[in-house]
Amino acid sequence: MNFKNKINSKSLQLFSSSVLVIIVGVVLISCDPDETQDVAKFNNLVMEDEFDGEILNPDVWAAVDAPALLGNGSLQYYTSRPENILVEDGMLKIIAREEAFEGSAYTSGRIETNGLFERQYGRFEARIKMPWGQGIWPAFWLLGSACEENSQFGAIGWPDCGEIDVVEVRGQLPTIVNGSIHGPGYDAESAVTKSYDLVDERVDTDFHIYGIEWGEGYINFYVDDVLYNQIKSDDDEVTGEWVFDNPFYMILNLAVGGGFSGFPNADTVFPQTMYIDYVRVYSEN
Repeated sequence: MNFKNKINSKSLQLFSSSVLVIIVGVVLISCDPDETQDVAKFNNLVMEDEFDGEILNPDVWAAVDAPALLGNGSLQYYTSRPENILVEDGMLKIIAREEAFEGSAYTSGRIETNGLFERQYGRFEARIKMPWGQGIWPAFWLLGSACEENSQFGAIGWPDCGEIDVVEVRGQLPTIVNGSIHGPGYDAESAVTKSYDLVDERVDTDFHIYGIEWGEGYINFYVDDVLYNQIKSDDDEVTGEWVFDNPFYMILNLAVGGGFSGFPNADTVFPQTMYIDYVRVYSEN
């Protein structure tokens, strides 16, 4: 399947402007004033979903029907029902609801490109308006293809297969976003991570572009035009093997509860909706 779509002139102009701003701002916003950050020019669009249809594109995404992941403490049951995953008004809506379902107290949605679109290196970005509230945990992330038993790379357990959290939000902190990586020896609470404060803005009142630029030996994290962190394979925080030189696939999900965000309380309002305007992936050539 060829996922490459035509790039319209507006997309090229926006992306070129974004790259220029990032390049100019590298020295100014580096997490360490003495550190020189690598910024790649990923400008070849290889995958784009604007969610302009009436259903989820089955050539790119698969919806998950399963209970919450073991180990992360979240409470939702993921379903592919339109009550939880809906494409309308030119966007994808992932909706968390407080309802009894298959033994869970909440339902929500998770979609992924596992087995459909997997890639090593590139620029991965999504324009999202996040939900907010105590215990709400939206995320856009990548998982190493080797995590799956049916992968051509063989089954490797987490975190040895690698995880890249392009963005995660604790719903009770609507001005803060987080970007992280998990690997062998630096996972869960020991993940290599950094937060970014939107200061005068919030994740739930407007759309923001969350993305990474990922190349050999490094991953850059950004929000809109701000490059706020770079993680390199030789950083001191990377205490185990660097496992990010293999194909990964994308995941969008909205969890409820869990160790990252805590649990909903009496003030948490349902339903909660994560709005995804588009997802784009670029390669260097």
